[in-house]
Amino acid sequence: MDRSQTAAATPLARAERFIWLTARVLEQHRFAYHFLGGRAEAVETALAAYERDDGGYGYGLEPDRRGPVSQPLATALALRVLDEIDRCGGPRAERICRFLTAVARPDGALPALLPAQRGYPAAPWPPVRDHPPSELLSTGPVVGLLHRNGVWHAWLFRATDFCWAAVEALAEGARAHPDEVVAAVSFLDGAPDRPRAEALAERLGRWVREQRLLVLDPDRAAAYPVAEGYAPGARHFPHDVAREPGSLARRWFTDAEMKRSLDHLAAAQEADGGWPARRHAWAPCSGPGWRALATVEALLTLRAHGRAG
Repeated sequence: MDRSQTAAATPLARAERFIWLTARVLEQHRFAYHFLGGRAEAVETALAAYERDDGGYGYGLEPDRRGPVSQPLATALALRVLDEIDRCGGPRAERICRFLTAVARPDGALPALLPAQRGYPAAPWPPVRDHPPSELLSTGPVVGLLHRNGVWHAWLFRATDFCWAAVEALAEGARAHPDEVVAAVSFLDGAPDRPRAEALAERLGRWVREQRLLVLDPDRAAAYPVAEGYAPGARHFPHDVAREPGSLARRWFTDAEMKRSLDHLAAAQEADGGWPARRHAWAPCSGPGWRALATVEALLTLRAHGRAG
């Protein structure tokens, strides 16, 4: 009997069918590892196909960037996958840090997109620049994950200082997109100075609520603004920043607000079993790639909060 028919009514069973039908091999192995008792080695092997000789990751690992060039955002995604399977260390982490050192800006931060992307297919945002700016979006998650896994490298000192300053600027009212808030939380959740991280997270949370960057009542989502550059209706919710109960961002929300957010996430599962990508589909490959990633992330978030079944 088809596995998808044995418990077709359950969200997890419908998601499993979606993954087998549409996802890349990497997301199939991630799903199997997290929900079917699969092997970490299988995830590692699938991820290795995206690794470059320079220590970075490319080849469309991050679906908006195609072609055989390493990019910081793809490398950040690779680190997240390695963190999930407890393989974020050793010689591989050293290789990744060498790549990050080579592409970092003078202040230690990472750009979102390296000029090497020019000539290969990519989403039109952000634009390819010869001298791309430093970005918290690409730097925060990488630095936070490396710290959380006890990785130390000379580059991290400058990158960590950049992140502290960038998150301070957000908390003081700098203009930001919700994705930058997600990056800030990723950094703060792994930052080694816990008292400083907790104090800064508290200030950042007050500012996020004041600016209405996150939808606290999904039934009134249309009343919240959509950030510039996002797909129509692509708003962010508490579960996007507080992906685990232990995140510092969880303290920003009441239990009722968090429940509404998780209810909304669970209800967003579509008829085919997958979750929406909430991104512009700029190419035939980008939509399915992002949907598979969104599906795995949604399931992990729901499970972390005791909601996946």
